[in-house]
Amino acid sequence: MTRRWPGFWVSERAAPPLLLLDLTGAMAAGVMLGPYPLSPIEVAGTLAGRPPDPQAAIVLWNIRLPRVVAAALIGAALAAAGAAYQTIFRNPLVAPDILGVSQGAGFGAVLGILLGLPVLAIQMMGFAFGIATIGLVMGLALALRGMGQVLVVVLCGMAVAALAGAGISLVKLLADPDDQLPAITFWLMGSLAGIKQADVAAALPAILAGLVPLIALRWRIGLLSLGDDEARTLGVEAGRLRLLVILAATLLTAAAVSVAGVIGWIGLMVPHMARLVTGPRFDRLLPVALAMGAGLTVLVDAAARSIAVQEVPLGILTAVLGGPLFLWLLARGVRSWAE
Repeated sequence: MTRRWPGFWVSERAAPPLLLLDLTGAMAAGVMLGPYPLSPIEVAGTLAGRPPDPQAAIVLWNIRLPRVVAAALIGAALAAAGAAYQTIFRNPLVAPDILGVSQGAGFGAVLGILLGLPVLAIQMMGFAFGIATIGLVMGLALALRGMGQVLVVVLCGMAVAALAGAGISLVKLLADPDDQLPAITFWLMGSLAGIKQADVAAALPAILAGLVPLIALRWRIGLLSLGDDEARTLGVEAGRLRLLVILAATLLTAAAVSVAGVIGWIGLMVPHMARLVTGPRFDRLLPVALAMGAGLTVLVDAAARSIAVQEVPLGILTAVLGGPLFLWLLARGVRSWAE
């Protein structure tokens, strides 16, 4: 069956293999591009256990593959979180940081940098503060007796995000301007420089824990876009399901931010791109958003380490790409994503 969406003719049968092909191509490009370029022969030989160049094997196994896998996981996590938030809040302008998770994780990470902690401890602090942020948001909403009201939860998230942002500013003020402040600034702009296999292994359980419920319950989650009353008539406990989705998306966002810093636009932009292929149904949207988010982040990261002598932070490139692309999507007729 072929569906018409703004600007595209897409076959439902052709979409999955095309997306898989695109993701494979993006990851291949991510492995080969960089300050030390690798040829397809070097990559294939190294993966087959017969590296033509020992230096190429070191670069591939210790630098490129961990970085490409991390970029794919982080992009998929942010895209899935964005798609989930936009569905349950029924707002196409919602991003993964709407409830302050990114800001909370950022505050934890920069506090770790200020305290001079090792990299793994900084990542763990970022993740812990991100999870604590959503706990604080839910606690405030519960205290205000607005746990069942989306607007109250979002407003509590905005308030907590403002507090976390103030905390980040205070840490930057107290940081050593010659050593700590540049590290804090670079981290807040998002980067995968220096990523290692241990970093990927540390983030993987949280990302999987966030993705599994979204994938398993994607049919029910899609019903929340119809409204709570309609969802209840179809047998869905809207309040409990929304809380579960928020927790899952929080895990995804906190894990991504703790490893790579704050990377904007992926969670906002990719779900819109995916809807051009799938339409608004969440069960179809989620897998496409996962593939697109992973592929786009891998390509942006490859560009970040290739276009200049000094690596460009991911957050800068995603903003440069995201702003114009988002305007283009609007110009193509994405005025109501539920149509």
